[in-house]
Amino acid sequence: MTDILEMLLRTPSPTGYTHHIMQKVEQEVTKLGYELTYTNKGCGIVTIPGTREDRVIGISAHVDTLGAMVRSIKENGTLKITSLGGFMMGAIENEYVQIHTRDERVYDGTILTSRPSVHVYEDAREYKRDEANMEVRIDELVNSKKEVQALGIRVGDYISFDPRVQVKANGFVKSRHLDDKASVASLFGLLKLMKEEGLQPVFTIKLFFSNYEEVGHGSSFIPEDITDFIAVDMGALGDDLSGSERDVSICAKDSSGPYDYQMTSKMIELAEKLEIGYAVDIYPRYSSDATAALRGGRDIRAALVGPGVHASHSMERTHMDAVVNTAALLAAYIMEPVEA
Repeated sequence: MTDILEMLLRTPSPTGYTHHIMQKVEQEVTKLGYELTYTNKGCGIVTIPGTREDRVIGISAHVDTLGAMVRSIKENGTLKITSLGGFMMGAIENEYVQIHTRDERVYDGTILTSRPSVHVYEDAREYKRDEANMEVRIDELVNSKKEVQALGIRVGDYISFDPRVQVKANGFVKSRHLDDKASVASLFGLLKLMKEEGLQPVFTIKLFFSNYEEVGHGSSFIPEDITDFIAVDMGALGDDLSGSERDVSICAKDSSGPYDYQMTSKMIELAEKLEIGYAVDIYPRYSSDATAALRGGRDIRAALVGPGVHASHSMERTHMDAVVNTAALLAAYIMEPVEA
């Protein structure tokens, strides 16, 4: 799971620009002896038959991340941006980025305010950090809009943030985009466990790798036969929350409302019985792939679990214990799920 996680983190995949990472997901799925099929918008599905066919459990994690897009090219040769996903502008200030053109060229750059130096601008410290005041300085010999266009950079090109991945010997992982690549790594841990141990779940399982979660419609479509749906997404930490970077978080309620009582209760029961490190929390400013499916009109029961991640949508950190605990809880649940 650590190797998979690091590979995923180092693969740029801002929401809407996920074809490269989905190719890698497919390669890893194939190595484990499974098949990945695709929806029209590029989500991936892995089907594992169960001993019973009367219910189907969907388990989702999303490969798309926060990012940006070129909004316009300024006359001085810098780029104005528009955000992809919800983050604080201060969280990306001074970050290294890559600009991905439509013809697959890649250029390096840095996100700065348009008043980036205290030695030059009197109001540099107080200057408001919002989209209108942020720009990308391109690491090329460009000083005009025309010179930038000559590089092939256009409005609508994607911008990915340097993840700055660090995997520590003590188990900590520091990186952008642990939301939600830590959860994707958990799904691969589950797949590997099932293959190596020859496990067959009670009900058919459909793993769902979504690619538009950060903009709210990652799983607005899910296969019609799914009756129970588990969104696997990062657990928020801080304030009056009880989770930690080593726990699997079980969410009882987020901004979309409460999750299914029986499924959530079963998750808690299994975590306690198997001594899996967990916490139950409520996320007032959060939604998930399960939210998208429910709002899309699906008649499903839904639950939300995932590894605890500190400083979400900023410089994130988790611990591999949380990734392992998430995979362990999922494995326990598919072998002992809630009955109809």
